[in-house]
Amino acid sequence: MLDNVVNIPKIPELRKRLLITLLILTLYRLGVAIPTPGVNAHALAAFFSQNTGTLFGLFNLFTGGAFEHFSIVTLGIMPYISAAIIIDLLTAVFPYLEKLKKEGELGRKKIVQYTRYGTVLISLVQGFVISYGLESMHAPGGISIVINPGFSFRLLSTVTLTAGTILLMWLGEEITERGIGNGISLIIYAGIVARMPSAIFNTFRLVRSGEMNLVVLLFIAVLMVVVVAFIIFVELGQRKIPVQYAQRVVGRRMYGGQETFLPLKVNTSGVIPPIFASSLLMVPATITSMASISWLSYLRTYLTPGNYMYNIFYAVLIIFFTFFYTAVTFNPVDVADNLKKYGGYVPGIRPGKSTSDYIDKILTRITVGGALYLAAVCVLPTILISRFNVPFYFGGTSLLIVIGVALDTISQIESQLIMRNYEGLMKNVKMKGRRW
Repeated sequence: MLDNVVNIPKIPELRKRLLITLLILTLYRLGVAIPTPGVNAHALAAFFSQNTGTLFGLFNLFTGGAFEHFSIVTLGIMPYISAAIIIDLLTAVFPYLEKLKKEGELGRKKIVQYTRYGTVLISLVQGFVISYGLESMHAPGGISIVINPGFSFRLLSTVTLTAGTILLMWLGEEITERGIGNGISLIIYAGIVARMPSAIFNTFRLVRSGEMNLVVLLFIAVLMVVVVAFIIFVELGQRKIPVQYAQRVVGRRMYGGQETFLPLKVNTSGVIPPIFASSLLMVPATITSMASISWLSYLRTYLTPGNYMYNIFYAVLIIFFTFFYTAVTFNPVDVADNLKKYGGYVPGIRPGKSTSDYIDKILTRITVGGALYLAAVCVLPTILISRFNVPFYFGGTSLLIVIGVALDTISQIESQLIMRNYEGLMKNVKMKGRRW
Protein backbone atom coordinates (compact mmCIF):
# COMPACT_ATOMS: atom_id res chain seq x y z
CA MET A 1 0.00 0.00 0.00
CA LEU A 2 2.85 2.43 0.84
CA ASP A 3 4.41 1.81 -2.57
CA ASN A 4 1.16 2.80 -4.25
CA VAL A 5 0.81 5.92 -2.11
CA VAL A 6 4.10 7.13 -3.59
CA ASN A 7 2.42 7.07 -7.02
CA ILE A 8 -0.15 9.70 -6.01
CA PRO A 9 2.14 12.76 -6.42
CA LYS A 10 3.23 11.42 -9.82
CA ILE A 11 -0.25 12.00 -11.29
CA PRO A 12 -0.64 15.73 -12.11
CA GLU A 13 -4.45 15.75 -12.08
CA LEU A 14 -4.73 13.80 -8.82
CA ARG A 15 -2.06 15.96 -7.21
CA LYS A 16 -3.96 19.07 -8.27
CA ARG A 17 -7.24 17.71 -6.90
CA LEU A 18 -5.66 16.87 -3.55
CA LEU A 19 -4.08 20.32 -3.25
CA ILE A 20 -7.40 22.02 -4.06
CA THR A 21 -9.16 19.88 -1.46
CA LEU A 22 -6.58 20.70 1.24
CA LEU A 23 -6.71 24.41 0.39
CA ILE A 24 -10.52 24.54 0.64
CA LEU A 25 -10.51 22.62 3.94
CA THR A 26 -7.91 25.06 5.27
CA LEU A 27 -10.17 27.98 4.33
CA TYR A 28 -13.01 26.27 6.18
CA ARG A 29 -10.93 25.93 9.33
CA LEU A 30 -9.93 29.60 9.07
CA GLY A 31 -13.62 30.49 8.94
CA VAL A 32 -14.14 28.62 12.23
CA ALA A 33 -11.71 31.08 13.90
CA ILE A 34 -13.56 34.21 12.68
CA PRO A 35 -16.17 35.21 15.33
CA THR A 36 -19.54 36.79 14.67
CA PRO A 37 -19.66 40.36 16.08
CA GLY A 38 -21.60 41.20 19.23
CA VAL A 39 -20.90 38.12 21.38
CA ASN A 40 -18.89 37.77 24.60
CA ALA A 41 -16.55 34.89 23.72
CA HIS A 42 -15.58 34.05 27.34
CA ALA A 43 -19.20 33.94 28.51
CA LEU A 44 -20.16 31.75 25.57
CA ALA A 45 -17.31 29.31 26.29
CA ALA A 46 -18.40 29.06 29.93
CA PHE A 47 -21.98 28.41 28.83
CA PHE A 48 -20.93 25.55 26.53
CA SER A 49 -18.84 23.95 29.26
CA GLN A 50 -22.07 23.35 31.21
CA ASN A 51 -24.21 22.24 28.24
CA THR A 52 -22.15 19.55 26.54
CA GLY A 53 -24.98 17.00 26.70
CA THR A 54 -27.52 19.10 24.81
CA LEU A 55 -28.21 19.89 21.19
CA PHE A 56 -25.59 22.65 21.49
CA GLY A 57 -22.93 20.02 22.12
CA LEU A 58 -24.14 17.92 19.18
CA PHE A 59 -24.13 20.89 16.78
CA ASN A 60 -20.73 21.93 18.11
CA LEU A 61 -19.39 18.46 17.23
CA PHE A 62 -20.58 18.58 13.63
CA THR A 63 -19.35 22.16 13.14
CA GLY A 64 -15.86 21.37 14.38
CA GLY A 65 -16.04 23.70 17.40
CA ALA A 66 -17.47 26.64 15.43
CA PHE A 67 -20.65 26.75 17.52
CA GLU A 68 -18.92 27.31 20.88
CA HIS A 69 -16.98 30.24 19.35
CA PHE A 70 -20.06 31.54 17.49
CA SER A 71 -18.00 31.95 14.33
CA ILE A 72 -19.30 32.97 10.90
CA VAL A 73 -19.71 29.25 10.05
CA THR A 74 -21.53 28.39 13.25
CA LEU A 75 -24.39 26.65 11.45
CA GLY A 76 -21.89 24.52 9.55
CA ILE A 77 -23.10 22.40 6.68
CA MET A 78 -25.96 20.84 8.65
CA PRO A 79 -28.67 23.06 7.03
CA TYR A 80 -27.63 21.70 3.63
CA ILE A 81 -27.77 18.11 4.88
CA SER A 82 -31.17 18.78 6.49
CA ALA A 83 -32.48 20.25 3.24
CA ALA A 84 -31.17 17.25 1.27
CA ILE A 85 -32.82 14.81 3.69
CA ILE A 86 -36.12 16.71 3.51
CA ILE A 87 -36.02 16.64 -0.29
CA ASP A 88 -35.35 12.88 -0.18
CA LEU A 89 -38.32 12.36 2.11
CA LEU A 90 -40.57 14.58 -0.01
CA THR A 91 -39.58 12.64 -3.14
CA ALA A 92 -41.52 9.67 -1.82
CA VAL A 93 -44.60 11.87 -1.26
CA PHE A 94 -44.76 14.24 -4.25
CA PRO A 95 -44.89 12.65 -7.73
CA TYR A 96 -43.29 15.77 -9.28
CA LEU A 97 -40.06 15.32 -7.28
CA GLU A 98 -40.09 11.59 -7.99
CA LYS A 99 -40.37 12.35 -11.70
CA LEU A 100 -37.45 14.79 -11.49
CA LYS A 101 -35.34 12.14 -9.78
CA LYS A 102 -35.86 9.82 -12.74
CA GLU A 103 -35.06 12.42 -15.42
CA GLY A 104 -31.30 11.96 -15.21
CA GLU A 105 -28.84 14.85 -15.10
CA LEU A 106 -31.44 17.56 -15.80
CA GLY A 107 -33.67 16.37 -12.98
CA ARG A 108 -30.70 16.06 -10.64
CA LYS A 109 -29.72 19.68 -11.26
CA LYS A 110 -33.28 20.80 -10.52
CA ILE A 111 -33.30 18.85 -7.24
CA VAL A 112 -29.92 20.37 -6.30
CA GLN A 113 -31.40 23.81 -6.97
CA TYR A 114 -34.35 23.09 -4.66
CA THR A 115 -31.89 21.82 -2.04
CA ARG A 116 -29.98 25.10 -2.20
CA TYR A 117 -33.18 27.11 -1.73
CA GLY A 118 -34.06 24.90 1.24
CA THR A 119 -30.60 25.42 2.69
CA VAL A 120 -30.99 29.20 2.60
CA LEU A 121 -34.44 29.01 4.20
CA ILE A 122 -33.32 26.65 6.97
CA SER A 123 -30.22 28.78 7.61
CA LEU A 124 -32.30 31.94 7.97
CA VAL A 125 -34.64 30.27 10.45
CA GLN A 126 -31.85 28.64 12.46
CA GLY A 127 -29.73 31.79 12.44
CA PHE A 128 -32.59 33.91 13.79
CA VAL A 129 -33.54 31.33 16.44
CA ILE A 130 -29.95 31.01 17.65
CA SER A 131 -29.35 34.76 17.77
CA TYR A 132 -32.67 35.31 19.55
CA GLY A 133 -31.92 32.52 22.03
CA LEU A 134 -28.45 33.82 22.82
CA GLU A 135 -29.92 37.12 24.01
CA SER A 136 -31.66 35.36 26.90
CA MET A 137 -28.71 33.14 27.85
CA HIS A 138 -26.16 33.93 30.51
CA ALA A 139 -22.85 32.45 31.61
CA PRO A 140 -22.62 30.70 35.02
CA GLY A 141 -21.59 34.00 36.64
CA GLY A 142 -24.68 35.78 35.29
CA ILE A 143 -22.76 37.52 32.51
CA SER A 144 -24.82 38.11 29.38
CA ILE A 145 -23.54 36.30 26.27
CA VAL A 146 -24.74 39.02 23.88
CA ILE A 147 -23.08 42.39 24.44
CA ASN A 148 -25.80 44.60 22.88
CA PRO A 149 -29.02 42.59 22.41
CA GLY A 150 -31.68 43.88 20.05
CA PHE A 151 -32.98 43.75 16.51
CA SER A 152 -29.69 44.92 15.00
CA PHE A 153 -27.82 42.01 16.60
CA ARG A 154 -30.43 39.50 15.40
CA LEU A 155 -30.35 40.84 11.85
CA LEU A 156 -26.55 40.94 11.69
CA SER A 157 -26.19 37.45 13.18
CA THR A 158 -28.85 35.92 10.93
CA VAL A 159 -27.32 37.35 7.76
CA THR A 160 -23.78 36.42 8.84
CA LEU A 161 -24.64 32.84 9.78
CA THR A 162 -26.65 32.31 6.58
CA ALA A 163 -23.80 33.67 4.48
CA GLY A 164 -21.39 31.34 6.29
CA THR A 165 -23.52 28.30 5.48
CA ILE A 166 -23.84 29.35 1.84
CA LEU A 167 -20.06 29.74 1.72
CA LEU A 168 -19.56 26.22 3.09
CA MET A 169 -22.11 24.86 0.63
CA TRP A 170 -20.17 26.44 -2.23
CA LEU A 171 -16.84 25.16 -0.87
CA GLY A 172 -18.28 21.67 -0.60
CA GLU A 173 -19.49 21.77 -4.20
CA GLU A 174 -16.07 22.98 -5.31
CA ILE A 175 -14.43 20.01 -3.59
CA THR A 176 -16.90 17.70 -5.30
CA GLU A 177 -16.28 19.23 -8.73
CA ARG A 178 -12.59 20.21 -8.62
CA GLY A 179 -11.26 18.18 -5.69
CA ILE A 180 -11.42 14.49 -4.86
CA GLY A 181 -15.20 14.47 -4.43
CA ASN A 182 -17.79 14.31 -1.62
CA GLY A 183 -17.10 17.84 -0.45
CA ILE A 184 -19.97 18.05 2.04
CA SER A 185 -18.82 14.87 3.77
CA LEU A 186 -15.21 16.05 3.87
CA ILE A 187 -16.19 19.33 5.54
CA ILE A 188 -17.92 17.44 8.36
CA TYR A 189 -14.97 15.04 8.49
CA ALA A 190 -12.50 17.92 8.83
CA GLY A 191 -14.54 19.47 11.64
CA ILE A 192 -14.54 16.25 13.68
CA VAL A 193 -10.91 15.30 13.03
CA ALA A 194 -9.68 18.82 13.85
CA ARG A 195 -10.68 18.32 17.50
CA MET A 196 -8.90 14.99 17.92
CA PRO A 197 -5.32 16.28 18.51
CA SER A 198 -6.35 18.46 21.46
CA ALA A 199 -8.49 15.61 22.86
CA ILE A 200 -5.56 13.18 22.65
CA PHE A 201 -3.24 15.73 24.27
CA ASN A 202 -5.69 16.25 27.15
CA THR A 203 -5.97 12.48 27.60
CA PHE A 204 -2.22 12.01 27.97
CA ARG A 205 -2.14 15.00 30.32
CA LEU A 206 -4.69 13.29 32.57
CA VAL A 207 -2.65 10.08 32.50
CA ARG A 208 0.52 11.94 33.50
CA SER A 209 -1.27 13.71 36.33
CA GLY A 210 -2.69 10.41 37.62
CA GLU A 211 -6.33 11.33 37.03
CA MET A 212 -6.69 8.47 34.54
CA ASN A 213 -5.42 4.92 34.89
CA LEU A 214 -2.98 3.80 32.20
CA VAL A 215 -4.61 0.35 32.07
CA VAL A 216 -7.98 1.94 31.29
CA LEU A 217 -6.39 4.02 28.53
CA LEU A 218 -4.79 0.96 26.95
CA PHE A 219 -8.06 -0.97 27.18
CA ILE A 220 -9.96 1.85 25.46
CA ALA A 221 -7.28 2.19 22.77
CA VAL A 222 -7.48 -1.55 21.95
CA LEU A 223 -11.26 -1.41 22.00
CA MET A 224 -11.26 1.56 19.61
CA VAL A 225 -9.09 -0.41 17.14
CA VAL A 226 -11.51 -3.34 17.34
CA VAL A 227 -14.56 -1.10 16.89
CA VAL A 228 -12.98 0.69 13.92
CA ALA A 229 -12.18 -2.65 12.26
CA PHE A 230 -15.73 -3.84 12.93
CA ILE A 231 -17.24 -0.66 11.43
CA ILE A 232 -15.09 -0.99 8.30
CA PHE A 233 -16.09 -4.65 7.95
CA VAL A 234 -19.82 -3.89 8.19
CA GLU A 235 -19.71 -0.72 6.06
CA LEU A 236 -18.15 -2.70 3.22
CA GLY A 237 -20.54 -5.62 3.74
CA GLN A 238 -22.99 -6.38 0.92
CA ARG A 239 -25.65 -8.91 0.05
CA LYS A 240 -25.23 -9.68 -3.64
CA ILE A 241 -28.40 -10.72 -5.44
CA PRO A 242 -27.53 -12.50 -8.73
CA VAL A 243 -29.05 -10.93 -11.85
CA GLN A 244 -29.19 -12.49 -15.33
CA TYR A 245 -29.83 -10.44 -18.48
CA ALA A 246 -31.58 -12.16 -21.37
CA GLN A 247 -30.06 -12.05 -24.84
CA ARG A 248 -31.66 -9.73 -27.36
CA VAL A 249 -30.91 -8.79 -30.95
CA VAL A 250 -30.70 -5.11 -31.93
CA GLY A 251 -30.01 -4.74 -35.65
CA ARG A 252 -27.18 -7.12 -36.41
CA ARG A 253 -25.79 -7.17 -32.87
CA MET A 254 -26.68 -9.34 -29.92
CA TYR A 255 -26.83 -7.76 -26.47
CA GLY A 256 -27.33 -9.20 -22.99
CA GLY A 257 -26.73 -12.72 -21.83
CA GLN A 258 -24.39 -11.54 -19.07
CA GLU A 259 -24.46 -12.31 -15.37
CA THR A 260 -24.08 -9.61 -12.73
CA PHE A 261 -25.41 -8.90 -9.26
CA LEU A 262 -27.47 -6.32 -7.37
CA PRO A 263 -25.52 -5.13 -4.27
CA LEU A 264 -27.51 -4.38 -1.12
CA LYS A 265 -25.48 -2.73 1.64
CA VAL A 266 -25.87 -3.97 5.19
CA ASN A 267 -26.05 -0.37 6.38
CA THR A 268 -28.21 1.21 3.68
CA SER A 269 -29.27 4.22 5.78
CA GLY A 270 -25.73 5.37 6.63
CA VAL A 271 -25.28 7.70 9.59
CA ILE A 272 -28.70 9.38 9.34
CA PRO A 273 -30.49 7.27 12.05
CA PRO A 274 -27.98 8.08 14.85
CA ILE A 275 -28.15 11.79 13.97
CA PHE A 276 -31.96 11.78 14.08
CA ALA A 277 -32.04 9.78 17.34
CA SER A 278 -29.44 11.98 19.05
CA SER A 279 -31.22 15.18 18.02
CA LEU A 280 -34.58 13.93 19.26
CA LEU A 281 -33.26 12.76 22.64
CA MET A 282 -31.37 15.99 23.26
CA VAL A 283 -34.44 18.20 22.82
CA PRO A 284 -35.54 17.92 26.51
CA ALA A 285 -31.99 18.68 27.73
CA THR A 286 -31.81 21.71 25.46
CA ILE A 287 -35.20 23.06 26.56
CA THR A 288 -34.41 22.67 30.26
CA SER A 289 -31.11 24.51 29.80
CA MET A 290 -33.08 27.54 28.57
CA ALA A 291 -36.26 27.25 30.67
CA SER A 292 -36.84 26.17 34.27
CA ILE A 293 -39.65 23.60 33.99
CA SER A 294 -39.85 21.07 36.82
CA TRP A 295 -41.17 18.06 34.91
CA LEU A 296 -38.69 18.62 32.07
CA SER A 297 -35.86 18.77 34.61
CA TYR A 298 -37.08 15.45 36.01
CA LEU A 299 -37.15 14.02 32.48
CA ARG A 300 -33.66 15.29 31.80
CA THR A 301 -32.21 13.18 34.62
CA TYR A 302 -33.37 10.04 32.83
CA LEU A 303 -32.37 11.18 29.34
CA THR A 304 -28.79 12.14 30.20
CA PRO A 305 -26.16 10.31 28.11
CA GLY A 306 -24.88 7.35 30.13
CA ASN A 307 -28.19 6.71 31.90
CA TYR A 308 -29.67 3.28 31.19
CA MET A 309 -33.00 4.79 30.08
CA TYR A 310 -31.16 7.04 27.63
CA ASN A 311 -29.33 4.03 26.16
CA ILE A 312 -32.58 2.08 25.75
CA PHE A 313 -34.42 4.95 24.04
CA TYR A 314 -31.35 5.73 21.93
CA ALA A 315 -31.11 2.14 20.64
CA VAL A 316 -34.85 1.90 19.94
CA LEU A 317 -34.89 5.19 18.02
CA ILE A 318 -31.84 4.18 15.96
CA ILE A 319 -33.52 0.91 14.97
CA PHE A 320 -36.76 2.72 14.09
CA PHE A 321 -35.08 5.41 11.97
CA THR A 322 -32.93 2.79 10.22
CA PHE A 323 -36.00 0.98 8.93
CA PHE A 324 -37.83 4.24 8.22
CA TYR A 325 -35.04 5.90 6.22
CA THR A 326 -34.24 2.70 4.33
CA ALA A 327 -37.89 2.33 3.33
CA VAL A 328 -38.02 5.94 2.12
CA THR A 329 -34.77 5.99 0.13
CA PHE A 330 -34.81 2.46 -1.36
CA ASN A 331 -37.82 1.33 -3.38
CA PRO A 332 -37.75 -2.38 -4.36
CA VAL A 333 -40.63 -1.84 -6.83
CA ASP A 334 -38.56 0.67 -8.85
CA VAL A 335 -35.56 -1.66 -8.83
CA ALA A 336 -37.67 -4.59 -10.05
CA ASP A 337 -39.25 -2.43 -12.77
CA ASN A 338 -35.83 -1.26 -13.99
CA LEU A 339 -34.57 -4.83 -14.15
CA LYS A 340 -37.62 -5.88 -16.13
CA LYS A 341 -37.30 -2.88 -18.44
CA TYR A 342 -33.73 -3.79 -19.46
CA GLY A 343 -34.35 -7.52 -19.70
CA GLY A 344 -32.87 -8.47 -16.33
CA TYR A 345 -34.24 -11.01 -13.88
CA VAL A 346 -33.25 -12.84 -10.72
CA PRO A 347 -32.76 -16.54 -11.48
CA GLY A 348 -35.67 -18.56 -10.15
CA ILE A 349 -37.82 -15.46 -9.48
CA ARG A 350 -40.54 -14.20 -11.83
CA PRO A 351 -40.01 -10.59 -13.05
CA GLY A 352 -42.24 -7.86 -11.66
CA LYS A 353 -43.97 -8.12 -8.29
CA SER A 354 -42.32 -11.41 -7.33
CA THR A 355 -38.89 -9.83 -7.85
CA SER A 356 -39.80 -6.74 -5.82
CA ASP A 357 -41.14 -8.93 -2.98
CA TYR A 358 -37.95 -11.01 -3.05
CA ILE A 359 -35.72 -7.91 -2.91
CA ASP A 360 -37.85 -6.41 -0.13
CA LYS A 361 -37.59 -9.63 1.87
CA ILE A 362 -33.79 -9.71 1.63
CA LEU A 363 -33.54 -5.97 2.32
CA THR A 364 -35.65 -6.34 5.48
CA ARG A 365 -33.42 -9.13 6.76
CA ILE A 366 -30.14 -7.31 6.24
CA THR A 367 -31.64 -4.08 7.62
CA VAL A 368 -32.25 -5.90 10.90
CA GLY A 369 -28.53 -6.61 11.11
CA GLY A 370 -27.69 -3.06 10.03
CA ALA A 371 -30.00 -1.54 12.66
CA LEU A 372 -28.54 -3.68 15.45
CA TYR A 373 -25.03 -2.80 14.26
CA LEU A 374 -25.77 0.96 14.37
CA ALA A 375 -27.39 0.67 17.80
CA ALA A 376 -24.41 -1.28 19.21
CA VAL A 377 -21.78 1.07 17.75
CA CYS A 378 -23.57 4.18 19.06
CA VAL A 379 -24.61 2.90 22.50
CA LEU A 380 -21.32 1.19 23.42
CA PRO A 381 -19.26 4.44 23.48
CA THR A 382 -21.94 6.09 25.63
CA ILE A 383 -21.60 3.28 28.17
CA LEU A 384 -17.80 3.58 28.11
CA ILE A 385 -17.94 7.34 28.66
CA SER A 386 -20.23 6.85 31.66
CA ARG A 387 -18.37 3.85 33.09
CA PHE A 388 -14.72 4.91 32.58
CA ASN A 389 -15.20 8.70 32.45
CA VAL A 390 -13.40 9.03 29.10
CA PRO A 391 -12.26 12.67 28.74
CA PHE A 392 -12.48 12.80 24.94
CA TYR A 393 -15.40 12.28 22.63
CA PHE A 394 -15.60 8.62 21.63
CA GLY A 395 -19.01 8.79 20.01
CA GLY A 396 -20.42 6.25 17.61
CA THR A 397 -21.88 8.90 15.32
CA SER A 398 -18.54 10.65 14.88
CA LEU A 399 -16.78 7.32 14.31
CA LEU A 400 -19.29 6.34 11.63
CA ILE A 401 -18.83 9.68 9.86
CA VAL A 402 -15.04 9.64 10.04
CA ILE A 403 -14.66 6.04 8.90
CA GLY A 404 -17.33 6.31 6.20
CA VAL A 405 -15.82 9.45 4.71
CA ALA A 406 -12.30 7.95 4.90
CA LEU A 407 -13.46 4.87 3.00
CA ASP A 408 -15.17 7.03 0.43
CA THR A 409 -12.05 9.20 -0.02
CA ILE A 410 -9.94 6.10 -0.57
CA SER A 411 -12.50 4.98 -3.13
CA GLN A 412 -12.18 8.28 -4.99
CA ILE A 413 -8.39 8.05 -5.04
CA GLU A 414 -8.65 4.41 -6.11
CA SER A 415 -10.72 5.36 -9.13
CA GLN A 416 -8.18 8.01 -10.15
CA LEU A 417 -5.31 5.52 -9.86
CA ILE A 418 -7.15 2.77 -11.73
CA MET A 419 -7.93 5.17 -14.60
CA ARG A 420 -4.17 5.58 -15.03
CA ASN A 421 -3.32 1.87 -14.73
CA TYR A 422 -2.13 1.93 -11.15
CA GLU A 423 -3.04 -0.99 -8.90
CA GLY A 424 -4.57 1.25 -6.25
CA LEU A 425 -4.14 1.86 -2.55
CA MET A 426 -5.61 -1.41 -1.28
CA LYS A 427 -5.04 -4.60 -3.22
CA ASN A 428 -7.82 -7.16 -3.60
CA VAL A 429 -10.30 -4.77 -1.98
CA LYS A 430 -13.09 -3.15 -3.96
CA MET A 431 -14.12 0.04 -2.22
CA LYS A 432 -17.68 1.29 -2.39
CA GLY A 433 -18.91 4.85 -2.11
CA ARG A 434 -21.07 6.29 0.64
CA ARG A 435 -24.33 8.16 0.26
CA TRP A 436 -25.42 10.89 2.74
